[in-house]
Amino acid sequence: MPQQADTVVTRFPPSPTGALHLGGARTALFNWLYARHTGGRFVLRIEDTDTARSTRESVDVIFDALRWLGIDWDDGPYFQSQRMDIYRTYIEKLLDSGNAYYCTCSSERLEIMRKEAMARGGKPKYDGTCRDLGLSAAEGAVVRFRAPLTGATVLRDVVKGSIAFQNAELDDFIIARSDGSPTYNFCVVVDDLTMGINTIIRGDDHVMNTPKQMLLYRALGFDPPTYAHVPMVLGEDRARLSKRHGARSVTAYREMGFLPEALINYLVRLGWSHGDQEFFTVEELIEKFSLEHIGKSAGIFDPEKLLALNQEHMRLKPVPALAEMLVPFLREKGMAADAGETLERAVETLLPRTKTLEEMAEAGRFYFEETVQYEEKAVKKFFKPNAAEPLRILREKLEGLEAFDEASLEAAFQEVMGETGLKLGKIAQPVRVALTGKTASPGIFEVVSIIGKKKVLQRLDAAIEFLQQS
Repeated sequence: MPQQADTVVTRFPPSPTGALHLGGARTALFNWLYARHTGGRFVLRIEDTDTARSTRESVDVIFDALRWLGIDWDDGPYFQSQRMDIYRTYIEKLLDSGNAYYCTCSSERLEIMRKEAMARGGKPKYDGTCRDLGLSAAEGAVVRFRAPLTGATVLRDVVKGSIAFQNAELDDFIIARSDGSPTYNFCVVVDDLTMGINTIIRGDDHVMNTPKQMLLYRALGFDPPTYAHVPMVLGEDRARLSKRHGARSVTAYREMGFLPEALINYLVRLGWSHGDQEFFTVEELIEKFSLEHIGKSAGIFDPEKLLALNQEHMRLKPVPALAEMLVPFLREKGMAADAGETLERAVETLLPRTKTLEEMAEAGRFYFEETVQYEEKAVKKFFKPNAAEPLRILREKLEGLEAFDEASLEAAFQEVMGETGLKLGKIAQPVRVALTGKTASPGIFEVVSIIGKKKVLQRLDAAIEFLQQS
């Protein structure tokens, strides 16, 4: 349904032939942010006319990825496969107005035409054989758009500026195939018209489709929408972004432990800027996003920058919310962890040293595992035979504690230092290995307090036994 002229209406029209990847996600974000910034509407449309490759599974994956990113839609989802009657109606309108015609040229005839044009050094375009024959519908006939032969179609793009396409270079392109199915460029225009889309933000690989679409708008009696063609996202080698550059689907980034707001922040900055600011909340992006600040050069994907940005967003996240998000990652690793005070305290200690939820879950294993696996280098460095006695003395001190807070623990360690004459490091490092299996961890008093008395005593017993058997 067409909207009021002053209401911005954008859209995202993915093809359900696979997962939602970073380029598509960025396109969705730009359209969604602009609609939210202007108080407009955002439409979701599924372009599923490629029945051989489109699947319901891909549709569900796309929906899931958009919802995880927090991208909601005001209208839709519409499915092109359910709109064939609408397309046929508009094909008839173009035929009735003389802006389209039936063509019965065979594929063999078209191939000869193509070769002759190329032999003359021209473009392999249709030569207009059926253009003025006034043919009627017939088996095997296609419908072609009657493109103007002179003049220019000028695209006034918000990002790229004005681009003139000479109409003589364009083709009488097909809008309905011989089986009656409509073609891509025609479907897009009919959809955008009937859905009231007046602002189209998309990748600049669509620029060459635009003059055809503009001509269709005008033939149907409408002004074309506002276009903003956004430069592509490239790898660091300036080639089109792919898996070999470290790029994955949106769903894969969720599974790797990235926060949706971090991925949004990073994707939007690949081609859009607001001064020198790098870190944005979603609310700030909605407030500040504008088409005028979309850059003209390609965005370069940098996995390390994304990781750093994710770490920043993790630190900004309230700890209880982060702890809740961490639970599935811990359970995936076989750890029975629940959101609550203990997990929140563990998260606070892990935050300074991890960049994703996946990293945090792996780094925090020792808090929740039943038994600890000692790293070989940790055993060699700190599990010397003389470590057993200070561990035994500490175990006795800890068992006798009523309070298991950091102050009480520090006092117990001080007593062991007094009795053994050892410095804190000589005691703390074997304890660290006993409790975490590693040479590095958060502060030892924090670790002991969070693991809890029962588990700490069990792990010290296991370490003492290990040392005695070595």
